Amino acid sequence: MAIAKAERLMNLALCLLGTRRPLSKRELRESLEAYLEAGSDDSFNRMFERDKDDLRELGLVIETVENLDGETGYRARRDSNRLPPISLDAEEAAALGLVAKVWQQARLAGAASGALQKLRAAGLPEDVDPYEAHGALEPRIPVHEAAFEPLMLACRDRRPVVFDYRKATAARPEPRQVEPWALECWRGHWYLAGWDRDRGAERVFRLSRITGRVRSRNGLFTAEVPDVVTVRDTVAGWAGETADRSALIRLRAGAGYPLRAKASAVRELGDGWDELEVPYGHGLDAWLAEFGPDVVVIEPAELRADVVDRLRAVAKG
Repeated sequence: MAIAKAERLMNLALCLLGTRRPLSKRELRESLEAYLEAGSDDSFNRMFERDKDDLRELGLVIETVENLDGETGYRARRDSNRLPPISLDAEEAAALGLVAKVWQQARLAGAASGALQKLRAAGLPEDVDPYEAHGALEPRIPVHEAAFEPLMLACRDRRPVVFDYRKATAARPEPRQVEPWALECWRGHWYLAGWDRDRGAERVFRLSRITGRVRSRNGLFTAEVPDVVTVRDTVAGWAGETADRSALIRLRAGAGYPLRAKASAVRELGDGWDELEVPYGHGLDAWLAEFGPDVVVIEPAELRADVVDRLRAVAKG
């Protein structure tokens, strides 16, 4: 069966590459013996759609063109499927290998490995092993959230999604309708940046707070998608990186080293406590709440109230 499918894919690829004009499904079915043997139109349609997706996954650029009769045709232009000569030195190959190793435990592991194989076939130096260890530390981007894969695909395909989301200050999740833009990893957590339709504004969601299944919805985006830099800045701001003032907190001695690294001033108070001045921006309340009883907020008052609200929500379950 594997050989038969490989032969069918090869024949379809050659047919799409060899035609001078787009071929309809009907013409493709009449041209390939494997499609002629399909029992029904539904069986053929399912087989063709799977084969087309498989070829695109392998890197073949397949164009979809509508002719004057309104019939959809397919072709793979040779100029769109021809790579220029690739020349990579040892450092560039090592960088690509490092990126591939980062994704070894994630959904993108197969795509990263396949990309390196294609580069090897296109001229990656044979004496360079992109998977060779280049240090004592191995990079990893862990992806444990079930929402990661469907959201990654929704961002790629520009599909609206619906999911239940529990805010840190809420006891129960609420449904959210979102137009997903991009996923970002920040301080070991994954975030989704996108347009919240119900609130009519840009929002960022932490994937670990998404409950249940992510459901895709039909239709186009209603809001303009910003460029990559803007999205990353938004994630940074909502994750607490952007700060426009300072907060005064007490921190238990020997605890909270990430907070100490961010502090602009540290004073020993005695009795096992220190006083810190830390940058105060959006998301600081969520970060401080993670340290539980090791942190006490002194000022400003609104930050103290936000942290207390978060801790109460956690206590309620």
